[in-house]
Amino acid sequence: MQSQDVAQRHAPASAGQPAPVDLEQAEAALVEHYPRLVRIAYLVLPPGLGRSRRVLTAHSLAQRSLPKGRGQQPVIPAQASGEEGDPGYAFLRERVLTTALEAALPRKGLPRLSQLPPLLPQVWGLKLFPRSGGADELALDQRLSALSGPARAAYVLRGLEQLSDAEIRELLTAAGVDDPGGALASANGVPTQPELLASAEFDPCLLQARPTDLMRRRQHGKAALAAAAALAVCGALIALPGDGWGPDGAAAPVYAGNPAAEAALDPGRLIRVSPSAWESAARTDFSAWPARGPLTGDSDLLHRALAVWARPGATVHVSATPGTETGGPAGPPQLLYAGQVDNARVVVFYDGLRITRYAEPVDGTQGAALDFARADGATGAEASALVLGRSDGNVQYLTAPWVTKAASRDLMKPDAAATPLTLTKGVTAPLASAALRPGSCTSWTALQLTDATGTQLATDLGELTPAHLTVGKPGSPDEVSDAAGRAAWAPFACSLAAARSAGVRSVNAWAYADQPLPDGSGAAQWVCTRAETWRGDGTGALALFRTPGGRTASVVAKGTDARSCGARDPHALAGVLWKSAAGHWYLLAAGDKDTASIRAGGGVTGAGQGQFLVARAKQGARARLQGTLTDGREISGLQ
Repeated sequence: MQSQDVAQRHAPASAGQPAPVDLEQAEAALVEHYPRLVRIAYLVLPPGLGRSRRVLTAHSLAQRSLPKGRGQQPVIPAQASGEEGDPGYAFLRERVLTTALEAALPRKGLPRLSQLPPLLPQVWGLKLFPRSGGADELALDQRLSALSGPARAAYVLRGLEQLSDAEIRELLTAAGVDDPGGALASANGVPTQPELLASAEFDPCLLQARPTDLMRRRQHGKAALAAAAALAVCGALIALPGDGWGPDGAAAPVYAGNPAAEAALDPGRLIRVSPSAWESAARTDFSAWPARGPLTGDSDLLHRALAVWARPGATVHVSATPGTETGGPAGPPQLLYAGQVDNARVVVFYDGLRITRYAEPVDGTQGAALDFARADGATGAEASALVLGRSDGNVQYLTAPWVTKAASRDLMKPDAAATPLTLTKGVTAPLASAALRPGSCTSWTALQLTDATGTQLATDLGELTPAHLTVGKPGSPDEVSDAAGRAAWAPFACSLAAARSAGVRSVNAWAYADQPLPDGSGAAQWVCTRAETWRGDGTGALALFRTPGGRTASVVAKGTDARSCGARDPHALAGVLWKSAAGHWYLLAAGDKDTASIRAGGGVTGAGQGQFLVARAKQGARARLQGTLTDGREISGLQ
């Protein structure tokens, strides 16, 4: 339950003398706020350290932030606005910030401790790095990399900690920054995006693990044993040269000679489907797609793509939707596309479970990208398009062979005509991507595809497969193929931003109630949107509330892994604090038509028969909702 008013997260700094911090208080703050402190250190540390070393260094700085003695440590005034007013957290934040900034300073004489590889924590044989995010997170990471250390610190303190400019200046000054005003000015050049700073891309506590170079590690181990034996006999050192790169491009060295694994890397064994196979196929899924693109005959490109898929090297940027494995193919995969998209050569494979996209720069510079997305069980509209590339705020799709027309639509303008998109051998012309758009949500572009069965809508959510959009009651939704379906989605299009980079398969919008307002000003609309994922778990349900005449709706409740609004439990219950034109506050709650009664407890108490509840409330009150269905079953409200 939440009010439509957005409150400030942090209160302004108090004017009195700061409270001292003792070791026990600091230790308690470290345990409670450890993930946030490590995230701050990771974001401020120099990007040149590499993601794996930044992770270990960030943990090391956070763990070394405790005061050394048991005496009380003074808290500077700039720290008085710490997390929920906690002086222990404020003290630790200043220590972490200072040491993270020291790591970016040029070395003069002996290096500082923060500029050395961390002694602890230490991980042998593995590289640890945060999970890769979507295009927005990658763009923000690149922009932060171009800032100085103090400017990154200012950006993080504003976007993640929600501090004012005055508080940031004081904190930067306390951390030893010579020009805090200049750091703030540089940080102002990057749009504030707190939701991205809080994403998994910048979370050094939510990590992926990959082995270090196994072949080189084995070679170095053998070399060390040989050198030790030689020293024992004659005191001589034997130096073994390292291997160079072969024709495998950015792939890591071969570490296994398994015949089946090698067969999967042979471009000559790739599965290539006939261009007309889909016409007689039993299923309309990715297995019926033919191989398209002008580079399907480039054996060298296909060999590099397969080799990098099996053994991504250190210069390969690997990303995957949640719940998607990133291992190599178990056998020869199916080739879907090979061609040039913007300034990259792109190859797309399908192995029956995953879509794999390989991209390498046309100019021959080092580095490649490898993206994975689950696609098991995809059929029909869910197997009608794939993302080939994104650039300059646009996205290009490869469409299914049964798609006859493509167009773009603004979901927030349901009455506007669709803009036709040119289809060239299944590849669409570029269209605006809602997943790449920064700033406030004023429009939302969707992809409209037409085939023999009708028209479907999908939208880019930052992944390889666009999310299929539907409308209607859970269990039997309809395609968004007419004006009524588009009008139903229009006020709620911006809520799709909450489903970006989450492995979403489809999103359904269900208008489950129209509630008369207590001041007689009309009826408010209640809608539940549910995002289903490819992996099954992680589903997200949002309850949205729209007042009469409102162009957009407000998200008032949400649930993760909840069955509400889904085929297994096609029911919904949510509430909101609403302020009338006369200045009175009410708790409004609504369930679907199968709701027999609603009860509220906690900060607001009340009960109502039927699917609606109206109770007088105070601003900022919080309530718990419980409902009873007509069959006697109890349901809880989304929170």
